[in-house]
Amino acid sequence: MTPSPCPPLLAAALECANRGWPVFPLRPGSKRPTGHPAGNCPRTGRCAAGHRTPEQRATTDPELISHAWSTVPYGIGLATGPAGLVVVDLDKPKTTDKRDAPCGAATFKALCERAGQPVPTTRTVRTAGGGRHLYFTAPPGSRLHNSQGRLGPLVDTRAWGGYVLAPGTTLPAGRYEVVDEVPVAPLPDWLLALLAPRPRPAAQGPVYGPVSGRVPAYVAAAFRSETDAVATASEGGRNAALTRAARALGRFVAAGQLSRSDVEEALNGAGQHAGLSVSETRATVTSALNWSIANNPVAAVVNG
Repeated sequence: MTPSPCPPLLAAALECANRGWPVFPLRPGSKRPTGHPAGNCPRTGRCAAGHRTPEQRATTDPELISHAWSTVPYGIGLATGPAGLVVVDLDKPKTTDKRDAPCGAATFKALCERAGQPVPTTRTVRTAGGGRHLYFTAPPGSRLHNSQGRLGPLVDTRAWGGYVLAPGTTLPAGRYEVVDEVPVAPLPDWLLALLAPRPRPAAQGPVYGPVSGRVPAYVAAAFRSETDAVATASEGGRNAALTRAARALGRFVAAGQLSRSDVEEALNGAGQHAGLSVSETRATVTSALNWSIANNPVAAVVNG
């Protein structure tokens, strides 16, 4: 039998699975998952019932893992949410003009000191860029999502909706390696309090604007449903919800059943209600609507 060309990666992926941590393959030398993006989903095969994200495709099945990693040196994506993990990502400044800025580790240490808590001792992984990943088990019954900068500059977290690169994965900048092989500690209560979803103020009526003119009932219902889905999206899933809504409603814009200005006003308002910035919502809505209108076959019929 010919030896596997990548036994270390296969062993590393199986070790994650043995811990109950679902994994999925990443393109060799990259942080990008294999497979197609949501915008190009063929809706066939494993996606016949709808696009399956890397988080949904992640597995602990040794047979599937062996099949994937026995012949190709894929990187290893660890789906943190399904694994029951919250990983604190302590990054380093990436540009030379920020050489005096504190790194994520220093920021996190200062955060612990302000909270009157020691820096937690837990499984720690050095990233390819020289940062640190601190692994914690998520509290039972919780469903925390990713955060960016919520704990401080260069301190992000990965939970539901995200993933980290597992030890053994190699990028051009370096290799992910365990530097503190101690048991994974529970997420401290004081960190949980900082990461728990913040209650939103009560909405003063609907966050979507009126639809101009008369539209079919099903179009109006889709308009309300998609806009409400954005307004109530949780942190970590807000941009994805906004993109989905804009692409869905873009079909009706392409068909001439909704005006672009109505859709933009409603989705921008819903995105900001969910906590996104004005610039974030406008950029996402514009890009997703442009994509939907350009790629919707109805548009060709209407405009032809």
